Amino acid sequence: QVQLVESGGNLVQPGESLRLSCAASGSGFTFNRMGWYRQAPGKQRELVASITSGNRPNYADSVKGRFTISRDSAKNTVYLQMNSLKPEDTAVYYCNVDAVHRYMAYNYWGQGTQVTVSS
Repeated sequence: QVQLVESGGNLVQPGESLRLSCAASGSGFTFNRMGWYRQAPGKQRELVASITSGNRPNYADSVKGRFTISRDSAKNTVYLQMNSLKPEDTAVYYCNVDAVHRYMAYNYWGQGTQVTVSS
């Protein structure tokens, strides 16, 4: 019903930048909160950033001042601009969205995109 297409993951050096994108699609769906989570090997999946339908952002303390989340509601796409990347940012990044269809609420996960920060 809903498809999430993630892109932008790559191998970069410390201090460099990446921009992740997640495009949501689904006929008749309204996409509300959208966000990014990440999971490193041996660690719990954690919230990186989220953004409401009213464009109010929320960030993990570890990325405040470095990452910026934004959305293009016309394209149903959420972005994560990641600057000043550190080795500890290395993880698989997952897009997550809340959606409503015919008065029913759903939550969807993307397949993940790998971000590796290494010198």
